[in-house]
Amino acid sequence: MAAHRHASGPPANELLRECAREVVDVAEGIREVCARTSSVLFAPALTSSARRRPRTGYAARWALLRALTNRQGLGGSAIVAPDGMGRLLGAAGEALGRESLAALVAVTSLRLRIAAVLLDHPEFGHDPGMRRLTAAVTADHDREAVRALRTLFKDQGAQRALSAMAPVLAELLAIRGLLDEDPINDETAWALVAGRELTAGPVRGVSAAHPSVMDRDEGAVQAVEPSALEAQGIAAEGSLLAFLRTMDVLATDGRVLVQEVRGPDGVLRYVVEAPGTAPGRPRGDSPQDFAGAWRNLFTTDSPYTRSILLAIREHGVPRGADLALVGHGEGGTALLNLAQDDEFCRAYRVTHVVAVGSPIGDRKPADPRTWVAGITNRHDIVPVLDSRSAGPAFDPHPNRYRADYTGPDHEFPRCHLLRVYIDHLETVIPQVTQDVDQALTPYRGPVERTCVYRLKDRARPPEGYPLLTVPTSSVPTSAGPVDVPVRYYDSSAAHLCYPVDTDVARSLLPDATWMAPTRLGRRALAVLSLYEHRCTTIGPYTELGLSVVVDDLWRPHAYDLARDLLRRVDLRRTGRYVVAVAVGTQEARAVAEELWAQPAVHGSAEVALQGHELRVEAPELGLSVEGSLGPGVRCPEPDWVLYGRRGDSAVRTLVRAAGRPRVHTRPRVRLRLDGGHGPLARHLQILELDTVRPGFVLTSPRFIAHRSAGALLPR
Repeated sequence: MAAHRHASGPPANELLRECAREVVDVAEGIREVCARTSSVLFAPALTSSARRRPRTGYAARWALLRALTNRQGLGGSAIVAPDGMGRLLGAAGEALGRESLAALVAVTSLRLRIAAVLLDHPEFGHDPGMRRLTAAVTADHDREAVRALRTLFKDQGAQRALSAMAPVLAELLAIRGLLDEDPINDETAWALVAGRELTAGPVRGVSAAHPSVMDRDEGAVQAVEPSALEAQGIAAEGSLLAFLRTMDVLATDGRVLVQEVRGPDGVLRYVVEAPGTAPGRPRGDSPQDFAGAWRNLFTTDSPYTRSILLAIREHGVPRGADLALVGHGEGGTALLNLAQDDEFCRAYRVTHVVAVGSPIGDRKPADPRTWVAGITNRHDIVPVLDSRSAGPAFDPHPNRYRADYTGPDHEFPRCHLLRVYIDHLETVIPQVTQDVDQALTPYRGPVERTCVYRLKDRARPPEGYPLLTVPTSSVPTSAGPVDVPVRYYDSSAAHLCYPVDTDVARSLLPDATWMAPTRLGRRALAVLSLYEHRCTTIGPYTELGLSVVVDDLWRPHAYDLARDLLRRVDLRRTGRYVVAVAVGTQEARAVAEELWAQPAVHGSAEVALQGHELRVEAPELGLSVEGSLGPGVRCPEPDWVLYGRRGDSAVRTLVRAAGRPRVHTRPRVRLRLDGGHGPLARHLQILELDTVRPGFVLTSPRFIAHRSAGALLPR
């Protein structure tokens, strides 16, 4: 079947991109019509004619105005005028949310481009952070979109979301620029749509010629010694693979190299090697992160680029020396930025730039003699940022070389890893290696000196400061080592609290006389907790858990729960015994079972808490939750003690949180069970929670938290 599809025509993703390009042309044509119509509407000749013949002149102007502003015409914000009343009317159309027809057609093109990326990599659409961002941007919810984007930036474990989704983020930000109410963003958005050079930043229309507030720091460098193991991996002879292997030794921890190579002609030349983006959230100690990569795409001035320049100066490279720049990913982009700088190219003779897995596009170095090579795997979506179509393997331009090949590794981020590119250059495209090495002949000699420099960025408070800045330790699990306490940088939660029969609640607890459900009058309290963890130290995941509030394990007293709420969480005696939990990843399941002794199963779910509406879909688990929460009032922070059971011991886990929780006392939320047979659905059926509404609901639309490792109790 796959062979038949290939033989019958281009792949579906290429067809989508081709359609996107055609739709962009249509959008640009509509925009030109808007401009011409606006120029006629505000032409001085028509204005003076209307004054002389008001009856026909004003009727003509009214018809043009309706064509520009009517929803069935060119749209409410279609007026294009440099100043005066035309600009005011166009801004009014933006504020009223009447997008122009051209903008809506352009948005269609952007969505086609996003669909093409997700067709290549459908796993990206399953990331909860990306789902949240996509939904917020396409629905024109600016505040939610900014929160979602910040969440992705913070996610320490979301290498896919940060490094891989860069092209989709570009499209999403272009959609936001076209749909928002700020006309300043229009030109930037249209430049992103049409693939023109950007003159403003992608978010607020800030000029790209000036650093943003976050990037004012000039950076710093510090010469450091590589470890003994790293020193063994530094090549002693110059070649493309030698430079790449040396760069791979340093990984992506904020360091670059400057090497001195004695060429075949006896001339000493210099090679700068810059690794790619460090995985995870933006770092406060280094510009080599996703925030720096994003900045690199829209301006030649960025902290990473400036830091590399400082490293070259710190090394003492003499003015006029021959310089080759070799980079991977963000490092290649930063080096291309240096090669485009006139002042830099006057100080040094940049002879070669080799970018592996970088979006080089049609960037032109300041020195026309500079030889530029771009090597990209078509499955690597980071280079898609330049929006180029798949071209020939070799560019005939004498100073331009492009190798765009199809590698055997499809899954991201593996296909973007430098070591994978090195393997492909040896086995899949050895001819490319030979061609680049031939161009690098002046640098094919012994390496006489290698210096490693650590790049520094301005100091920032750690993420989650002060709550999440706690001592950590590594604990082994079946899914690999885990740092505890587990930290949650961005989550949302809804706790559905049900009064239930005390005897039924007791039947769900361990068979021990000393563990009893807390009584609220004649009833016990069962809690169905619904979490969307968008950013955690064990990766993003969803969590659905059922628990029962229990008394002090040693000295139960009446009203313990009320008194406990006034105590610090580490001094509380009551807590919630976790009866069953379902989590969205195998890593989270291993942590729940092995660290917290919770009976966890793997099951995907979609949790959406927006405003006063709650929606949960978990078809694998056989349940769903939907309804309105009603009005809510602020309440204290939702710190909790959670209990689990391991062998003959209870396991006590502390959860500390900070957010803006609210309690909803009149929720109209319903739980539906759709034939689920897992432990969670079974216990929900025993409690008959699908037949009643919760007594009250606690919600936290956005909070941070950390969970300690479970402590064994001899009971």
